[in-house]
Amino acid sequence: MSLETQINSDIKAAMLAKETVRLTALRAIKAAILLEKTADGSSEISDEAVLKIIQKQIKQRKESAAEYAKAGRQELADNELAEAACMECFLPKQLTPEELETAVAQIVAATGASSPADMGKVMGAATKQLAGKSDGKAISEIVKRLLNK
Repeated sequence: MSLETQINSDIKAAMLAKETVRLTALRAIKAAILLEKTADGSSEISDEAVLKIIQKQIKQRKESAAEYAKAGRQELADNELAEAACMECFLPKQLTPEELETAVAQIVAATGASSPADMGKVMGAATKQLAGKSDGKAISEIVKRLLNK
């Protein structure tokens, strides 16, 4: 079952269970998928593209939650974080910080990077290899730290 099909069936289940937060999150993902499909003019979308869309949606929710919290609107921040949590169930298992550090160290060794000037080369390889398994910001921080040693 493709991710898109799973999302559509989860929307129906959320409607029947009257889970409003989950339903809102799933509808946002579906809207982003439809927008992506119409932009390309295709009728199919790969699971990798759907994963990228979900990651983007989660990032938007977390950024919005931070802004709401800064503005003193904690109830809105909590709602955004709840939606992000619902969306995260579609992502593959995320790497722990230790696993991420090990994976990035292997990528640094494989690319032969030795200085901060090689960051672009390492980031390109790392984001391809670790796509969906970790946040790009976390990868970037570890790459910077390893290359600055």
